[in-house]
Amino acid sequence: MSVRPLGAPPAVRRIALLAVLAALALALGGYGLARADSGLTTRQTSVDGVPLTEVRATGVTGRRPGVVIAHGFAGSARLMRPIADTVARQGAVALLLDFAGHGANPARLPGAGRDAADLRAVLEHDLTVAVGYLRTRPDVDPARIVLVGHSMGAGAVTRYAAGHPDVARTVAISLPDSDDLPDGRPEGLLLIVGGAEFPAFRETAEATSRRGVGRRLVVVPGFEHISVLFAGRTHDEVAAWVGGGGDPPRPVARLAPAGLLLLGFGLGFVPLAALLLGRRTRSSRPAAPTPAVLAVAASAAALGALVGAVAPTARLPLAVGGHVTGFLLVTGVLLGAAARWWPLPAATSPPAPAPVAHRAPARSAVAAVLLTGYALTAVAVPIHLGLTSALPVGARWWLLPVVAAGCLVFLTGAELASARRSGRYAAVGGIAVLALTASAVVGLAPGFVLLVVPLFAVLVGWQAAWAAVLRRAGAPRWLPALVGTALLAWPVATTLPLS
Repeated sequence: MSVRPLGAPPAVRRIALLAVLAALALALGGYGLARADSGLTTRQTSVDGVPLTEVRATGVTGRRPGVVIAHGFAGSARLMRPIADTVARQGAVALLLDFAGHGANPARLPGAGRDAADLRAVLEHDLTVAVGYLRTRPDVDPARIVLVGHSMGAGAVTRYAAGHPDVARTVAISLPDSDDLPDGRPEGLLLIVGGAEFPAFRETAEATSRRGVGRRLVVVPGFEHISVLFAGRTHDEVAAWVGGGGDPPRPVARLAPAGLLLLGFGLGFVPLAALLLGRRTRSSRPAAPTPAVLAVAASAAALGALVGAVAPTARLPLAVGGHVTGFLLVTGVLLGAAARWWPLPAATSPPAPAPVAHRAPARSAVAAVLLTGYALTAVAVPIHLGLTSALPVGARWWLLPVVAAGCLVFLTGAELASARRSGRYAAVGGIAVLALTASAVVGLAPGFVLLVVPLFAVLVGWQAAWAAVLRRAGAPRWLPALVGTALLAWPVATTLPLS
């Protein structure tokens, strides 16, 4: 006579543990984000169509320096918020702005992705608005205006400061070029560059540092183009350049809690999928050998890159995003065609599991709505609260479904071509990332693609992991692509510049 062990099965205990850990991570992340605002006051306004955010430390009296902080291409005021916090804790008034086409600014940026004259004119206009507004604040000393910029914003603030000698000091982080700056101007220039950035950024910083007096060059080892904004050395140098003497910088006070939110949402997806879908075994159709699948994926991605280079993707007013959407659409169509019509040789498949009753359509529909909504929340909330602006404004509302359509076609094609094998599905996504990178290297895609590829690769890996969870829970064939579309399309449509 056998005795059944008491207690819940191991699988149930694991799911319960994941649910508890997810709740803990979400709680800690929310608490950390609330603590990040401790001792600071924030005020948002809009002047001449330019969204502005003022950040001050509480308890500071008298007139103080004013610091305008400008983001880079595909950045936002929210991306630069940690630097604003550091500046404010030194006793200055920090003013963040969203350039045209970025963040909360619904205006389109002409010449986006190119260093064109019309683009420079718009950047100068937006900076002029921000500086003019800051000078009117009653607690700001107009003789102590400091400009801080990153990448595209670094080029904008250095050009502005060169033409306005009344700017006291300037900080250029990851300056892309300085060929048109007059020698010796602007004065009081701090140049910061990440040690792991593309060599051209460091070469520009070194050359610029030699063309004037009173300049300082700082290389932050081990940090690349985006992470340099969160480096402790970067914040220490900016604080000292502004005046210093305040509280120590906390460069990841928002990023770390946002990371906990991401972790919590990631862990929570497993018990949520199990709750909504159960753990049912589904039969699999015979699949082609892995080399054949990878060869087809590589061919589809290569053709997608070639078609994307000549297709009118620039008509979609989303810089770089139009090209990425076109690439995914074409690649997905080709993958789907390969799975449906091309004679891929079938491999010997394992014995099919015992048939199970199909899930009620109503339950699948409810699960799809809840899981997709969960995915949107999981990607939008942490990014918006801890990294960069991720809420649609203006044309982004209609661009979002267009980008989502391209992502959905690609992920559906990948699902079909991989025959629901999670390892092959992830490999197809990796091949697409490599093809997109290679197309930018050889000039078939906009060069800025190289800067967004790391984030794109993370998103592709994230949706592949969640797709594997859904397959284990016996999700319908179409559900992994739908949930993955939410993870991919939302950041692309809400963070890349309107052009």
